[in-house]
Amino acid sequence: MTTAVEKFEEFNKFGSILGLERVNELLRRLGSPHRGMKYIHVAGTNGKGSTCKFLEKGLAGCGYKVGLYTSPYIEKFNERIQCDGEMITDEELEKYGDLALAKAAEMVADGLDSPTEFEVVMATAFLYFKDRNPDIVVLECGMGGIGDATNVIEAPMASVFTSVAFDHMHILGNTLAEIATDKAGIIKSGCPVISNVTDHDAAAVIARRAYDMGSRLYDVSKIKCTVDWVSPEGQQTSMELWGTDYSEVVTKMIGRHQAENLKTALATIEVLRKSGQIKIERGALYSGLKEAVQPVRFEVFAPEENTAGNTSTYVVLDGAHNDAGAEAIAQTMEAVFPDKKVLIVAGMVEKKETDKVLEHFAKIGTDFIATQPDYEGRAMAVSDFRQHIEYVADKTGKKLNVLAAAGSPAEAVEAANRIAEQYDVILYTGSLYLAGAIRSVLLKKTDYDSDRTLKYGNSTPKGSDGI
Repeated sequence: MTTAVEKFEEFNKFGSILGLERVNELLRRLGSPHRGMKYIHVAGTNGKGSTCKFLEKGLAGCGYKVGLYTSPYIEKFNERIQCDGEMITDEELEKYGDLALAKAAEMVADGLDSPTEFEVVMATAFLYFKDRNPDIVVLECGMGGIGDATNVIEAPMASVFTSVAFDHMHILGNTLAEIATDKAGIIKSGCPVISNVTDHDAAAVIARRAYDMGSRLYDVSKIKCTVDWVSPEGQQTSMELWGTDYSEVVTKMIGRHQAENLKTALATIEVLRKSGQIKIERGALYSGLKEAVQPVRFEVFAPEENTAGNTSTYVVLDGAHNDAGAEAIAQTMEAVFPDKKVLIVAGMVEKKETDKVLEHFAKIGTDFIATQPDYEGRAMAVSDFRQHIEYVADKTGKKLNVLAAAGSPAEAVEAANRIAEQYDVILYTGSLYLAGAIRSVLLKKTDYDSDRTLKYGNSTPKGSDGI
């Protein structure tokens, strides 16, 4: 029997074609299920998923029923569509997916362009949310903004921007201003805009769009937030947002970039609180934020908890796949594991800034295992990736050692395990697709366990109140 996911994948042949005409028509034929709900719309290059997770868990902690739509998934497709802390079930995915697919087939039969895979999935999510009736849906943009299928919503509670960096340049543009122009298309008339975009040109584009749309802009990029302490188990962040103190917020997500994502989420919550759209209780909010976890975003397996076949080595999973993401992981590794010997297991997909990414990785360690993601048609071959490592070694003057070449994630884990005792940390990185596959190998599973028993390093850091 063909599953809903396999049916969705049949639409992958249409590629990533931006534009709202197809999805608008598809939703019209489905009865416009996206209307009548409240949304927080989140766009950006890096940090969208983590910011969405902070928003979801923070609001849920305060008693709100929250829907969550994100992409891509890490291990199971159902991750992309969630409500009230639960993933859409296989049965629900089949039910709502079949409704969306039937209307997509009608469009083709009527001589119209076929919706893309992303658009059919988006329609499936809207049908699911309509029946589940959440108080708020946190909606993550896909690739861009103005032509992204999520942009069919009409008046979000807030339009949120996490960052603008170089990625998907072949579609979004070759300058940060061009990329920002596309992403700024989610700004709707009169709806508040929260921006943590640091690049001047990109921030100016968002500010101009907000002005043109009569939307109040809350630029949080220069608001200071401090990381009070950080450990492999978590970190504590403090900040003040327009006179409201948000001190000593403990999270499991680690890194300076996660402090910035937390700031973006808290700024959004504060804007909505001050406007009377939501009610927040600090203790409940903080408790919710402690539960926010994003797999393979600096996900740490402590030595006594990992399943890598050794008892002395930390394992870190991070899907850093572009220049900004790789810079963030290099900074975080330095903060959390200073002066530690690190083995880097990495692979990438095509059309990425491979050399720039590797220059950041070279700051973390010099020993590599080269591998490739499980991504048919786009995975960079191991031999090509190895050549990139050699090129960066020549360019930077660093002696980078490729200790092994592994043709699959499973082989990469085996190769790392053989020499794990020589290192303090094994870092698996370079692609979300690779990190997700490695995660399944490490946990010795091919799917989610029903109770998701993975521990994220939950011991209590010294000087903290627990996480």
